[in-house]
Amino acid sequence: MDNLKIAAIGGGSGLSTLLRGLKKYSGNITAIVNVADDGGSSGKLRDELGVLPPGDIRNCLVALSEEESLMSRLFQYRFPSKGSLSGHSFGNLFLTAMSAISGSFDNAIANSGEVLAIRGKVLPVTLSSVVMEALLVSGKKVFGESNIGKVKDKIKKVAVNPALPPAAPQVLETLKNSDVIILGPGSLYTSIVVNLLVDGVADAVKSSKAYKIYVCNIMTQPGETKDYKLSDHVRAIEEHSYQGIIDCVLANNGGVPDKLAKRYRKYGAKQVEIDKTDVKTVKSKLFSNALYARHDSDKLAEILINIIKDGIND
Repeated sequence: MDNLKIAAIGGGSGLSTLLRGLKKYSGNITAIVNVADDGGSSGKLRDELGVLPPGDIRNCLVALSEEESLMSRLFQYRFPSKGSLSGHSFGNLFLTAMSAISGSFDNAIANSGEVLAIRGKVLPVTLSSVVMEALLVSGKKVFGESNIGKVKDKIKKVAVNPALPPAAPQVLETLKNSDVIILGPGSLYTSIVVNLLVDGVADAVKSSKAYKIYVCNIMTQPGETKDYKLSDHVRAIEEHSYQGIIDCVLANNGGVPDKLAKRYRKYGAKQVEIDKTDVKTVKSKLFSNALYARHDSDKLAEILINIIKDGIND
């Protein structure tokens, strides 16, 4: 399986969690990463210097590197809360500086990948500066990725402005030639669906002969997916792309510990209910037993590899 060509689409902490486990099974992984982030250190650099948000890119680079290396730890170092560098990570600043030196953001990522000796590649889904917008069921519009995650009304549809930004070099070719395409885990609209709004990406995923898997989040997210069941996740992806774009859904059926579930309930979140969909569904215990209800990298990678073997052989 070491030469298995895997394309992983997403953003946020979910994509880096996936990559951290998958790199043990394949050296031919390409992470295709959302660049609509407008919060935190990435948002500051985007506003002040006009660069694409580097945070999710940085996390993916580190996830594909030797985790205990000095450089990977350096990339994740975040400066103290006082002073002009407050909130910034070294990796974000490094990517910003490398972008200026190398002449482009994609060159900066490639050069940073060499510095970190990553196992695979990391690509921004687009090199255009885009802003997310969401149309709520109430008719109200919300602008900006960080604001969409805070909405109280249900989301009807999301879009990016400018519409249909061009895909970055290698993205469409990578999707076309992949053996497997994995979407998620991650925030449904702001980490996953947003990538399908880039020109040609949904078409490339649909037409690719790759086996396509969606990894559903363990918990609902207040604002973004409040009260969403598994079928709601599938519906949202299909409504923003194509019906039947996913071959298989992987969902967590391991119970979240009561103490942790209680803490999530305070914020209006609960475990995603696995209901019936028109897509093949695989259920497995994927919970990490950490302080947060997140996927375990190793468990997730192991079950995905088994799904891939079955799917490719069908």
